[in-house]
Amino acid sequence: TTVYVCVNVLLDCWSGFLLTGQSGLGKSTLMNTLFKSKVSRKSVLAAAQEKIPKTIEIKSISHDIEEKGVRMKLTVIDTPGFGDQINNENCWQPIMKFINDQYEAYLQEEININRKKRIPDSRVHCCIYFIPPTGHCLRPLDVEFMRRLSKVVNIVPVIAKADTLTLEERDFFKKKIREELRANGIDVYPQKEFDEDAEDRMINEKIREMIPFAVVGSDQEYQVNGRRLLGRKTKWGTIEVENIAHCEFAYLRDLLIRTHMQNIKDITSSIHYEMYRVRRLNENNTVVAHANGIPEHHLAAHEM
Repeated sequence: TTVYVCVNVLLDCWSGFLLTGQSGLGKSTLMNTLFKSKVSRKSVLAAAQEKIPKTIEIKSISHDIEEKGVRMKLTVIDTPGFGDQINNENCWQPIMKFINDQYEAYLQEEININRKKRIPDSRVHCCIYFIPPTGHCLRPLDVEFMRRLSKVVNIVPVIAKADTLTLEERDFFKKKIREELRANGIDVYPQKEFDEDAEDRMINEKIREMIPFAVVGSDQEYQVNGRRLLGRKTKWGTIEVENIAHCEFAYLRDLLIRTHMQNIKDITSSIHYEMYRVRRLNENNTVVAHANGIPEHHLAAHEM
């Protein structure tokens, strides 16, 4: 299942978050927890209608949320079926196509002679990838998805339902995942090469040491020491979602919607979208040149 969220703060600007991973990892719950609102598709869709499709689908639901003077436009794009089949070969392709389709829509608006003063931005700015809490290693599907998608979008990996692991298992799993990401050349956000200065590098290094974030989501409140807190109740006690001693949800939330939101958008615009834009315009130039009978080496010399 994949959830894509457009966030709009104060002005009419958009930010996109894509949550992806197999069914049952708590993506919808985490989305509701992140924005403290019922924004996921499952929150809107009746349970009787919910079933795992045979192929990946892309469904969209939009919301407007306002809290303490902050206005957010949320577009939740869900892709039920991701990673849920016996054969998951090429299951990332519909998601890759969706991301590129958003780049294409933005590009067409941008090159329009009578373009809008503010171009609607439906681009995906960050993909939050949910890893099952196996405690062992990444699956081939996880590696292949992140390897391919990290070339077109910022990726933040998280360990889903981290309360199913002991603290020792969690630390071992996080270290193992970081080693596998390095071994497979997967550059997740925040990418080292985009650190702007020494201070930026120091802040981002702390985040990189924490990745993947071990998260727990809940939209249920419980009474804990006289306070009502978001959490998951077990027979051993209550797991507090926003307590950093229990899980790393608070760090993830701060990264996505407080400290690094603008940076995530900037990297999308100046790196990922720019690469797509240059490639598409070069393709168009080549097509026009061939139509006019200009040899390809003349076109290459002109571009240089």
